Amino acid sequence: MARRTIGDIERIWSNVEGVKKLSDRVVGVGPFGIGLDGLLTWIPVVGTAYSVGTAGWLLLQAARVRASPGTLARMLAYLGLDSVTTAVGEVPFLDFVPSVADMLLRGHLMAAKALQKDIETTHWVEASERDARASGEHERHLATLRADPKLRRIVYLHD
Repeated sequence: MARRTIGDIERIWSNVEGVKKLSDRVVGVGPFGIGLDGLLTWIPVVGTAYSVGTAGWLLLQAARVRASPGTLARMLAYLGLDSVTTAVGEVPFLDFVPSVADMLLRGHLMAAKALQKDIETTHWVEASERDARASGEHERHLATLRADPKLRRIVYLHD
């Protein structure tokens, strides 16, 4: 497997930003917006496919950046709730209320923001932890973590 770089992490953050806009802000009016997730919810099967596909893609990105367990749990909760409202909308005669709820619920947006925050609060190191400990660099990384209150964890990209 190819080693990840900080550039890879930045690209993932950027791609997640694009999904936020696509899913929840294609059409914007002031502070309010509606995205593909809300628009496609009115089209049977297509809306569900988009919602589930986007949720899966976001979770894959979370795995690629080794998101923390807490972030994964939040993402699963947001995306699970979004998927439930989408799936209930597929039931005939029950489609109006869940479709409106799905349009208003911004599950993809909340999950994407949680992932981006996880990325922003991580100190990324392009090395393996074993090599960093052997060279004494690990202590420097710990000092960086302690010095910056925004940082919560260290991830070694070559582990």
